[in-house]
Amino acid sequence: MKPSLSDIRVLELGQVLAGPYAGMILGDLGADVIKIEPPLGGDSARGTPPHFYEGESVYFMALNRNKKSVSIDLASAEGLQVFYDLVKTSDVVLDNLRYGVAEKLKIDHEVLRAHNPRIICCSINGYGSDSPDRFKPSFDLMMQARGGGMSLTGEPGGPPLRMGISVSDHVAGIYAVAGILAALHARERTGDGQRIEVPLFAVMISLLSYEAAFHLYSGEIPGPVGSGHRSLMPYNAVTTRDGHIVIDAHLPKFWSLLCKALDDADLEKDPRFHTLDARNCNRRELMDILKERFSSRTSSEWLEILSERGIPCAPINDLQAALNDPTTLALNMVVDIDHTGVGLRFRATGNPVRMSGAENTRYGSPPLLGEHTEEVLRGLSGYSDEKVAGLLRRGAVRGQSGPRTGEGT
Repeated sequence: MKPSLSDIRVLELGQVLAGPYAGMILGDLGADVIKIEPPLGGDSARGTPPHFYEGESVYFMALNRNKKSVSIDLASAEGLQVFYDLVKTSDVVLDNLRYGVAEKLKIDHEVLRAHNPRIICCSINGYGSDSPDRFKPSFDLMMQARGGGMSLTGEPGGPPLRMGISVSDHVAGIYAVAGILAALHARERTGDGQRIEVPLFAVMISLLSYEAAFHLYSGEIPGPVGSGHRSLMPYNAVTTRDGHIVIDAHLPKFWSLLCKALDDADLEKDPRFHTLDARNCNRRELMDILKERFSSRTSSEWLEILSERGIPCAPINDLQAALNDPTTLALNMVVDIDHTGVGLRFRATGNPVRMSGAENTRYGSPPLLGEHTEEVLRGLSGYSDEKVAGLLRRGAVRGQSGPRTGEGT
C-alpha cells in the first residue's frame, strides 16, 4: 500500500528548523516535498556547524530527508512565475518566513489562490498576524523566555534555563502538520484551500497547559521545581550511589510499593507522607529521606529492585545511551539514510508514527542545493529544455552545481 500522503505535493519555503521539520514529517508520511531555496546559499541551515561532510551540514541533513530541492530567485519576475507555475500543480505551500515577507515576495495566500484556488498556505512565524510585535525577529530562545517556559525550568532559587531542545520550533512544526492535515480534510468537503498560521509564541503559550490553568484559577505565580512536579510527589530524580534515576510513586499503590522496596514500614505509616496532599506539603522532608535511602545502592541496583516491584522508574540517559536504548532500536528510531549527493550513509532519528494501513516510512536522501531544479521544471511544469536553459542562464533558477568541498566530521 502507498504511503498515506503519496498524492499530496508540498512546496516548502523552510529555513533552519520549524518549517523544515514540518516538511520532513510530511515527507516521512509520503508527501512529495519540494524545497524551494534561494540560489545563493539555499536554506541557511546548510551552513550550520559544528559537523559537515563534503560541505554539507549534518544539521541540515537531519531535517531535510525525503525532499527535492528547487532553487528559485523569487525576487526576479521570471523566478516568481516559475514558482506560480509550481503552485498550480501543488496542494500545500509551507513557510516559516518572518511575518510580512511572503506578502513582500508576492507569495502570500491571497496571491497564490488566484493561481490555484485549492492551495493551502501554512505559515509558521514568530508572534502572529494579530500581535503588535508581528514584525519582530523571533527564535526559539525568545519564545521559551517570553512564553514563560524558562521561568518553570531549572532548580528552585536558581537562574531560569532554556530547555535542551528547541521546543517551540519542533512543536510548531508538529502543529503545522496537524493544521495542514485538517485543511486537506476540509478541502475534500469545500473544494477550497485556506490559510493557516502557527505563531511560535502561541505554541509556547499552549504548552503551558495545566500550569497556565493553575495560575488563572489561583493567581499564584509558579517557579521551577527542578526535576519534580508541583502536583505529584514523589515524581522526580533521586541521587543514587553512582548517579541519578527517576521515580514516580505518587499514586497510593506505587507509594506503598516504594516504601516496601525501601524496607521502611515506618515511612508508609508516617502521617506526613500518608497521602499525596501530605507528601506535597512535606516534600522537602521527604526528599531528604529519599536522598538518604537511595544513596545506599547504585542506579542499576535500584532500577532492578524497583522494576521487579512494578514501580515506574527509568535511568537518566545521555544521548549515547538514549540512542542505543533497546526500545529505541526495537522501534527503529535510529535509521540509516543514504545521502546520494555526497556518497555518505549517515544515521538520524526516525519517525515515531506507525500506521497499519500504510507503507512504512521511507527515508530518502536530503537534497543538494538545486539538485532537482531541472527535473521538476521539466516534469511538473512541462518546461522545454530551451526554457529551462534560458532560466538557468539568466539566474532565475539554479541547478545542481555538484557537492561542495569541505571538511568531514
